[in-house]
Amino acid sequence: MELENKATIRDLKAYFDFVQITGNDDSLNRWVVVPDINRPGLELTGFYKHTEPKRIVILGNKEMSYIRTQDDETLRERFDHMTDEWTPAIVISKDQEVPPILKEIADYKNFPILISPNPTYRLMVDIISYLDEQLAPADNIHGVLMSVYGKGVLITGHSGMGKSEISLELIRKGHILVADDRVDVVRIHNTIFGKAPELLKGMLEIRGIGIIDVSKMFGASALLDRSQVDFVVELEKWDDSKEYSRLGIEDEVYTTILDIQVPKLLFPVKEGRNMAVLIESAVTDFTLKKMGINSAKEFEQKVYDFIQKQNQ
Repeated sequence: MELENKATIRDLKAYFDFVQITGNDDSLNRWVVVPDINRPGLELTGFYKHTEPKRIVILGNKEMSYIRTQDDETLRERFDHMTDEWTPAIVISKDQEVPPILKEIADYKNFPILISPNPTYRLMVDIISYLDEQLAPADNIHGVLMSVYGKGVLITGHSGMGKSEISLELIRKGHILVADDRVDVVRIHNTIFGKAPELLKGMLEIRGIGIIDVSKMFGASALLDRSQVDFVVELEKWDDSKEYSRLGIEDEVYTTILDIQVPKLLFPVKEGRNMAVLIESAVTDFTLKKMGINSAKEFEQKVYDFIQKQNQ
């Protein structure tokens, strides 16, 4: 089930160390639910028809210059609209002074106005990037996330398939653990990222041994806070009655995570198969395919050329 991430003005203020000018401590509990901002050019002229509510308002040099040209009665009407219950907060760039009428209205409504020393363009980029991550769609998946040759590999499968044991072998080979047992995934733009829950971070559960601390056993370099999920390896028990791919010329298979299609490989688990080596090989093959080198397709073409030659 997809999880809902939330953010408050309190979170935003603490992260960017903004200075609060108006509103008490309770005013910082306003929710931010839209990962975007509003520069109220048209709103300052009195045009509200297509105004997007629920966005943080940023006042930069242009807005402040325009405000100084308006009379008090006009500003009172405009600022009353800008500080409604839907707007989370107003942030003013470059440490500019809050217009007196705006401060008066915000104090009366207990509405938060924050000041930043950053220029407007930097403020916009920083806030949107922060909210994109904080409000990103999220979920959690049962599996193990490893960084293998720099690629994020999500290993899934039923309990008891040996996911953690494979991860332990990969760590011994110099690869990096991101999360074991539960992987918290978020979608940021069109990319899936995964990390470990805080409680399980750095821990690996091995049946017969118990919980091991990866950083203490293998060093801090064996852990990674977060990784992109580049593809999924699904483990399943070997079934003699099932025909598995041997050439790899079939169409690519995908799995859907938070509405994003991620390439998936199905690995049948059987005694005698070195799964860690197979995953390393799969990562290398995946990287080569991204570079336009497909060994299976090249082999298929060689077979086709050979048959054509024989028929001449």
